[in-house]
Amino acid sequence: MNRRETVLEALNHRAAKPIPYHIEYTAQSLKRLIDTTGDPGIEAKLGTYLHYAQYWGWPAEMPGKPEHFRDEFGVVWNRSGADKDIGVVENPQIADVENNTYQFPVPDTARLRRDIETLLATKQDRFTFMGFGFCMFERIWSLMGMENVLASMIVSPEALDELFDRICDFFIALLDIALEYDVDGIYFGDDWGQQQGLIMGPDHWRHFIKPRMARLYQRVKQKGKYVIQHSCGDCHEIFPDLIEIGLDCYQTFQPEIYDIVDIKKRYGNKITFWGGVSTQQALPRMKPKELQSEIVRIVKALRESGGLIIAPTHALPFDVPVENILAMAEVFQNQERFF
Repeated sequence: MNRRETVLEALNHRAAKPIPYHIEYTAQSLKRLIDTTGDPGIEAKLGTYLHYAQYWGWPAEMPGKPEHFRDEFGVVWNRSGADKDIGVVENPQIADVENNTYQFPVPDTARLRRDIETLLATKQDRFTFMGFGFCMFERIWSLMGMENVLASMIVSPEALDELFDRICDFFIALLDIALEYDVDGIYFGDDWGQQQGLIMGPDHWRHFIKPRMARLYQRVKQKGKYVIQHSCGDCHEIFPDLIEIGLDCYQTFQPEIYDIVDIKKRYGNKITFWGGVSTQQALPRMKPKELQSEIVRIVKALRESGGLIIAPTHALPFDVPVENILAMAEVFQNQERFF
């Protein structure tokens, strides 16, 4: 069974052996890993079962402004602080949602096609999908600012609905292009959760976000592809909603937030969970042997009847020691020795 077939087993809730795994890096963590090991090919050697590219506006360097990037939407991301991969928004584009004249960009569809074609040309035997990040809530707050969006949910719901529809239409057009290709699935990145509960609460999520995500999911399901949703934080209140609208795989599954045994028992026959190895607690803080024991505990709790892609709960941040990355990879690559 190749890597793609192993992931399909997990997505269809059949016990896959080995359990598929994924390791993703921030630019800082990957550089540190390469520098420490002296091996520029170490990322490929540690391996992964998943292969994807992601569109979230293609931020481009700004001439004369180091560590600042402007995306297709006109948003400037300042990466001069600790976050070198995404950064923080410097210039919200919409101050007043009821009186905004913002014009959405004409997307570079030729570049999107090139990215997908490169993705497929390099897939090997891996499960391959196209991602769309910052696709709904994150896109609207990057355009307006977080506080402005949350306040507008209460004081300007009709105008906010119109802007959400425009964002959804923008991504539908890109999604339709991706679905012309022989990808296995589509990944949507959109952080909704905080450490406890949803940022906007379940009622506002159901009003503003659920119907737009349902449109996106339906498009994917009509083509017979898998739907993968990323959201950091606590989304337990809306798992039934996500199942209802067609979710196949939820990422990221954070053990410091969820009672993973309970959530697996309640939803594990409907959703495949991708994650489990904490980038908040376990990976940066534990000793290597302790970390390996923690990974074994998590896998044993979640592996029954498939539905698991074991992975760090986020791209590895800069504070994860290299010895812990290698210890984690040792478990992933030698599962017969550990469980």
